Amino acid sequence: MDLQLSGTTALITGAASGIGRATARALAAEGARVALLDRDGAGLAEVAAGCGDAVVLVADVTDSVQVVRAVVEAVDALGDLDAVVCCAGISGPVGSPIDEISLGEWNHVFAVNVTGAFLVVSAALPALRAAAAASVVLISSDSAFVASAGMVPYCASKAALVQLGRALSVDLAGDGIRVNTVAPSIVDTPMSRGDLGDDALATPSFPVQTAYEVASHVAYLVSPRSRAINGTTVVSDFGYSARSGFPA
Repeated sequence: MDLQLSGTTALITGAASGIGRATARALAAEGARVALLDRDGAGLAEVAAGCGDAVVLVADVTDSVQVVRAVVEAVDALGDLDAVVCCAGISGPVGSPIDEISLGEWNHVFAVNVTGAFLVVSAALPALRAAAAASVVLISSDSAFVASAGMVPYCASKAALVQLGRALSVDLAGDGIRVNTVAPSIVDTPMSRGDLGDDALATPSFPVQTAYEVASHVAYLVSPRSRAINGTTVVSDFGYSARSGFPA
């Protein structure tokens, strides 16, 4: 299926690795011109090498000044902006009970995962409003709906991101801007390997998806092919959240 993305433009955050990297490559392969935002300049340069005339933007999504500057540079370089994909995210403290998590750690998880998306979308709004058919996709997690022990800040932030997307879809519907969320279960990314260890993902006892599988969902939601889909979350978890834990 032709996703009708040739000639469109997109800004991707967290583009230096993981889902952001895969999304940048996937959209570029569909003919989109992309602007790549991340703190990791070296990682961005490597990704950009496979994305045509990609625009490289070294910035921290938690810094409002850097975000505004990066978005302006992206729009200037691309000429317009049809889509924003917010992939930047961190797991924060893993395996820590709530009473051992500092306020600073809690705030940092929300700053990157939630406030970062807020800042990027807010800065991009003028360009998105000017687009013929704009789309925003936020990368959440199945942890927005189910929880594992020791991941309170991450779970809470990803749930907030889902509701941010729903609320934005309502606020921006009149501007013709669609907002959706993708919520994958465990994805084989550097972040997951850092949290779980290489061995756990080498021979997993649970289903693991690739970053490119998640990117394919993003590409569809960015595409005009999904123009009727707005304010929803694609839960990509092999059906695990649909299963009852009741022992019967």
